[in-house]
Amino acid sequence: MYTVEITLKNNPIALSVQRKEQETAETLYREIATAIADGNTKVLELTCEKLEGKKVSVLVSEISAVQVSEKSGTSANLGAGFVRG
Repeated sequence: MYTVEITLKNNPIALSVQRKEQETAETLYREIATAIADGNTKVLELTCEKLEGKKVSVLVSEISAVQVSEKSGTSANLGAGFVRG
């Protein structure tokens, strides 16, 4: 299982959705990163493959970071590269 995690400006809580395959996680990552780079002000709706019915809509201009990581059994639910306080 792969997690795509989004950090929003002025918000300490990260949003995440899961993908079963690495390829689909990487595709979603690139889609979000491209939207950020283009300076889009559109709303991006994300769905989760792990929890059916989990959806989140995000204003692209409010995204400050995006990452993709593989779920590991030893993780304490902390995203790589992100510090939670």
